[in-house]
Amino acid sequence: MKRIYIKNAVLVNEGQQIKGSIVIENEQIAEILVAGQEPSAPCHEVIDAEGCYLLPGAIDGHVHFREPGLTQKADITSESRAAAAGGVTSIMDMPNTSPQTTTIQALNEKLDLFAAKSLVNYSCYFGATNNNYPQLKELDPHRVCGVKLFMGSSTGDMLVDRMSSLLNIFGGTDLPIAVHCEDQQTIRENTEKYTQAARSTSDEAAPKDLPIEYHPLIRSEEACYHSTELAVRLAKQANARLHVLHLSTAKELELFDTAPLAEKRITAEACVAHLLFDDSDYQMKQTLIKCNPAIKSDTNRQALRAAVNSGLIDVIATDHAPHLPADKEGGALKAASGMPMIQFSLVSMLELVDSQVFSIEKVVEKMCHAPAEIYQINNRGYLRKGYQADVVLVRPGQPWTVTADCIESKCQWSPLEGHTFQWKVEKTFVNGQLVYTDGQIDDQYRGQALRFR
Repeated sequence: MKRIYIKNAVLVNEGQQIKGSIVIENEQIAEILVAGQEPSAPCHEVIDAEGCYLLPGAIDGHVHFREPGLTQKADITSESRAAAAGGVTSIMDMPNTSPQTTTIQALNEKLDLFAAKSLVNYSCYFGATNNNYPQLKELDPHRVCGVKLFMGSSTGDMLVDRMSSLLNIFGGTDLPIAVHCEDQQTIRENTEKYTQAARSTSDEAAPKDLPIEYHPLIRSEEACYHSTELAVRLAKQANARLHVLHLSTAKELELFDTAPLAEKRITAEACVAHLLFDDSDYQMKQTLIKCNPAIKSDTNRQALRAAVNSGLIDVIATDHAPHLPADKEGGALKAASGMPMIQFSLVSMLELVDSQVFSIEKVVEKMCHAPAEIYQINNRGYLRKGYQADVVLVRPGQPWTVTADCIESKCQWSPLEGHTFQWKVEKTFVNGQLVYTDGQIDDQYRGQALRFR
């Protein structure tokens, strides 16, 4: 492969900013050059990145690309285009597709689809059910990123609600167990409570829906905490590798600690939407920001942001979940939960750098380094010599506005439509291949299957 010389950027890596350059060769970072160093041999292509920051490509451990079976909403091609346009070079796909990824055969078939269609690197979760835990021991730990466990039902109805099954799952694998935590009994009780209250003030015998503002009341802080506490307790008993997805409450943070990531068996994720929005945004954005668990108060949002900085939260992901616009019609009971976020995740977090919520080093830690460490991904997530050249150039001070025609996700909408960003993804390299540059995407490139240590 040709040698590519990216020079004069600010390299952000492992807690530091350094003015420097890199050389890409044979899919890898061949040289990292600082303090005026020059490449050791001639390069075929030179990119002057003056004014840009060079970051490791973001790794999103929580996406729903909808294929197979739900391709009216999204597909691997469209959503991997969105990933590349957003500076995300590796993804891990969730199992609530159709068919669900709950058998070895379905997993292998899905990985084959990604190999044929994905522009970025990929792996897929194996979905746990009440009955399939014997298959956990058959999973290849070098090929499968983890086991997805729904301890609260969401899109796809994969709820695991038997204590015996939970014990078998937590005790049956050393893969990361990525858990959606919401207590279904609490949600059912809250739904009945607020539906009854609405019934008492309405002429309708039984309201068919509730305003979106009820969503965080139904999927409440209590529902999240009760389920997360149980998951943490079971993981400690089994010494399992637990990764709690999309924390949304300050109360849940009490269950985690700030130990160095290398020492943790229990880790936590915050999603971009919960770091960006709070419940006051429902008034304007309505069901566009409806997701499970629900976006809650500003107090909770501020606690999540602080936890990213303190180390209580280890990683930032998206829970990228496209739906057709028609699916988002309705309110707290009827509208589908989930939103497409992957194309705008990195620039959204860089915008919070400008607001002094995070440092750029912290964004790189949580979106690039930490996912590589939690999932033990081989040779990705850092700017290191010999690592795969998954890198992204981002430029500050380049205002641009999200419009429908720039949205790569197949569903063609975003809760951020109309928003003007000050950061722009200029170029995305996947395994040394320039996949995205200045709005153009190389649809011919195919990413690689992630490998795990």
